[in-house]
Amino acid sequence: MKQSDYLIIGSGIAGLSLAIKAAQNSSVILITKRALSDCNTAKAQGGIACVSDEKDSFESHINDTLIAGAGLCNKKMVERMVKEAPQRVKELLNWGVQFSKDEKTSSGYALGLEAAHSNRRIFHSGDMTGKEIERALIEKVRSNKDIQIFEERSAIDLIVDDNEQCLGAFVLDNATNKVEVFAAKVIVLACGGAGKTYLYTTNPDIATGDAIAMAYRAGADIANMEFVQFHPTCLYNKVEKSFLISEAIRGESGILRLQNGEPFMEKYHPLKEMAPRDIISRAIDEELKMSGEEFIYLDITHKKSDFLINRFPGIYAKCKEYGIDITKDMIPVVPAAHFLCGGIKIDENGRTTIKNLYAIGECSCSGIHGANRLASNSLLEGIFYGHRVFEDSKRFLKEIFNFTTVKFKEHKISKDISNYFMKDWKAIRHLSWDYLGITRTNEGLSIALNKIETIKREIDDNFAKTELSVDALELRNIASIAQMIALSAFARKESRGAHFNADYPDTLSQAENTIINKNTQIRSERI
Repeated sequence: MKQSDYLIIGSGIAGLSLAIKAAQNSSVILITKRALSDCNTAKAQGGIACVSDEKDSFESHINDTLIAGAGLCNKKMVERMVKEAPQRVKELLNWGVQFSKDEKTSSGYALGLEAAHSNRRIFHSGDMTGKEIERALIEKVRSNKDIQIFEERSAIDLIVDDNEQCLGAFVLDNATNKVEVFAAKVIVLACGGAGKTYLYTTNPDIATGDAIAMAYRAGADIANMEFVQFHPTCLYNKVEKSFLISEAIRGESGILRLQNGEPFMEKYHPLKEMAPRDIISRAIDEELKMSGEEFIYLDITHKKSDFLINRFPGIYAKCKEYGIDITKDMIPVVPAAHFLCGGIKIDENGRTTIKNLYAIGECSCSGIHGANRLASNSLLEGIFYGHRVFEDSKRFLKEIFNFTTVKFKEHKISKDISNYFMKDWKAIRHLSWDYLGITRTNEGLSIALNKIETIKREIDDNFAKTELSVDALELRNIASIAQMIALSAFARKESRGAHFNADYPDTLSQAENTIINKNTQIRSERI
């Protein structure tokens, strides 16, 4: 058994920022499924939203967030996050993060503009902001002797005692396939999202909903799983299937065009290319269905070449790999699963419904994003709640815990069913894309629910008969995620934010959260 004050599972901005603070006076163990830099944060292009320009205001950022969230935001926490943002950004700067500068602005930084924001307020590092944040935070974490880092470790399940108190987690060593026990006074899930539940996603391969699935099996409440945000612009390419084309390109006047060159967004929203993501994604989806084409174009060729190369060096280089020069060529794009607005239900301090267990970042449902996330609020939410958990969790460090050795139930391997598992992996991702995607229907949700539940039963029956592996763990988790999305979507009899059901196109006057537990019982909570 490996024991510490804090056990943090995940290495994005939320987990790393918390580890840095917790290690000031406590012992910290941080585990991650792959390398520290393999996370959604590292893929973030746009940046982190924070009011700093004299023309901007907290009220404007708050209002933009509430409008995008379509009535489901926790207004009190949105207000706190927005007003605290300058402090959190200052911390990042103190930790060595280098944001793009512009001496001509009142803030001194080159602030970006993204869809549904009223003002320029996005701190960014070119178009590789997440990579820069990860670089600085990883350097800080690795230099701290009070933080033990375990890479290539896959969390299997949480350890919860009879008093519904979390004591740690069973963890698989990816290299040896041996199970390890990690115990701690404070356990924090910071494992990111679940984009790999879908066939097309902007997320890296690690995004299989591990934290949410583990918390679900342990008995924690899960909220609003129907709100899967689709990013409107993922690079369309037969080889490269998950490269995001940043929203910042539309913020710099990029135009969405049909394959015949015709712009179309004015038909769907007065803000056109700057409309919220759910509206743009549905507009593209509708146009593709009407035309029968597989992609549309994003056109930024009217901007000067030097500006584009300097502002979007990552996108310029990646597109160039595939013969697309964004200074001369339009970029072929399609919508793709991007961000999960639902997740493990937490309170204002990051606590789940299980004692000693916290959740932060994309795996959590804090109410900040409501039914649809405002661009560049995710990195901010991660570091905001990392700080709140740090402040709230100190009380648990004074308690005395009796960690008894817990033996993991070994799998009785009867046969190699790896091919069988991979068949189910593909089936789940296709079902999610076909029936749990941008536009849903009652019939489609019913088909998905029945098929996913059948597959999930087969996976659960066979899980204990096969050798533990990362593939087996991830498959079990995406099956749970897909089932929760289907159940939650089926229960919501309206369309709101990122959830659109063609059979219930209207939005109800009373906003409610959808809560699900491990007994697959659904309940609603009024906002």
